[in-house]
Amino acid sequence: MFGPFRSTLARLGGLVKKDPWRLSHNRKYRLRQRLRGVDQVVDVLRSALSKQNESVHAIESFAATNPKESEMTPKDKYTVFTRKTQGSGPGGFRKSIHKVPKWTKITHRTNPEGF
Repeated sequence: MFGPFRSTLARLGGLVKKDPWRLSHNRKYRLRQRLRGVDQVVDVLRSALSKQNESVHAIESFAATNPKESEMTPKDKYTVFTRKTQGSGPGGFRKSIHKVPKWTKITHRTNPEGF
């Protein structure tokens, strides 16, 4: 049918996913900057609290359990563990971090050992 109500692929198929299959170097750069920003905030809070001889359990546990950006491998920075995605090779059961909903808002610094 022609005119204003013609069928297009977007109208027939619903949402057209425009999600790239891998991260661009700009998105990787911004991800590293976000990780460094979080590390910097945690360091500032820990140093300010230590000057007052105080500590907060949440900050101390975050610093103890999560590695810094410089300590993370690229595999851990840019991919996350998932049970549903089984890839080929030794890096199986991982998917790109930008496929996770709200990946810029939550931390994915720790993964199961061996994956």
